[in-house]
This record gives sequence, C-alpha cells and structure tokens, in this order.
Amino acid sequence: MRSAPAVLALLGLLATKVPAQAQLDPHQHHQRMDPAPAMDHSAHNHDVGPAGSTYDLRWIDGMVQHHTGALRMSEFVFDIGVPGVGALAKEIWRDQAQEIKAMGQWRKAWYPEAAVYPVALKPGGDPNAMADLVRMSPAQIQAMQMMDSTPTRENRVTWFLEGMLNHHGGALIMAHDALNKSSNPTIRRLARAIIIAQRREIIQLRKMLQFDGMNNPKYHLYDNLFSPR
Repeated sequence: MRSAPAVLALLGLLATKVPAQAQLDPHQHHQRMDPAPAMDHSAHNHDVGPAGSTYDLRWIDGMVQHHTGALRMSEFVFDIGVPGVGALAKEIWRDQAQEIKAMGQWRKAWYPEAAVYPVALKPGGDPNAMADLVRMSPAQIQAMQMMDSTPTRENRVTWFLEGMLNHHGGALIMAHDALNKSSNPTIRRLARAIIIAQRREIIQLRKMLQFDGMNNPKYHLYDNLFSPR
C-alpha cells in the first residue's frame, strides 16, 4: 500500500464551496417544532467487518456512505432562517464533502483493482481476500446513511438536530473501529479528525436543542466516544 499525504493537507486542497449563508435575524429564536420521527441508532449497523488487508477499503466505502447521509440530512435545513442551524448544516456539508472526495482519491490510489461500487465483506468471507468482497446491498447503504425518514417543513429543525446527533454517534463508532483495526496512518488520522469534529458538533447540536427546552438523556449516549483512544 502506498503512503498517502497527511489528511489535513489533502482535505485543505480538496476544499469545496457551498453557497454563502443567508442573513439571519440574530433576535429570532428557534421555532419549537413538533417532535420529529426518531432516528433510532440501534437499528443501524456500522460494522464493516474484521481487520485485514481489505479493511481500509471496506471502511472507506462505509464512511463515504455514512457521510453521504449527513450531506442529504444537512440539505433539508440550508437557509432555513433559524439562527445557527443553517450555518452548522453547511459546515457539516462542506467538511464531509471534502472528506468524501479525499477518501475517493485514496481508494483509487490504494485499491485500483477494486470494483467501482461500494463493497462489503460477504458473510464468512476472508477479510484479506478481495474476491470475498461483494456489492454493498441497498439495506447496508441505508443503514450506513441513516436516512430512515424525511422531515416535514414543520419538524425539520428538530428532525435535523436530533437526527444529526445520532448520525454523528454512528461516525464516532466507525472512527473508533478504524483506530482499533487499521494500521494505515492516513485512515487513523482521519478517524481522529472525525472524532474531534463530531464531538464539537454534537455539543453544538445539544446546545441548540437545549435552547428549545429539549434535554433528553439520549443526547449524551455517545459521550464515552469523545476521546480518540
């Protein structure tokens, strides 16, 4: 496997542009929305399988799908007119789009023989054998993206804030999995960067929910994953 450039340098080179945030009224409070459909993290499986020579490929494909779900979620609240929410959504979109682009380049450089579609290890497969990788199923993609529901215009703020909390929790789980199983320094740097960024954003999401009088114990479900061990 060829060595790759440091993740932060590459992500900086791959910066993408998003539209400038619309002007928001600083005196406007978040609107209390009806409860949004819950995104139950327990229904999702972020395990990409055991360590092995194909682990980084499987992890990249899983994380790209997971990040894609965050992009789709964020787009529902672009320019929503609620202070802070649209700005955070655009920050999440921008940062994760950069990481998707970087991971795509690493995939091509490290695994030129891999199929163009996202892959997963077949049941009972050899984690060291490219031949035992199969196309990621629609169910696996949906589980990675964590997009079980779409919001209404009335509940999309709460849907986004609560849903992104769970979504970031899934990313924390995957990042710790990479730290436990990958020996690739670039993947490990990205995993640590994801933990740091998502920890910060989870805290922001919780503060926004608290501003609206919402403080559920489940919002702290992933606190034990805040430190990149």
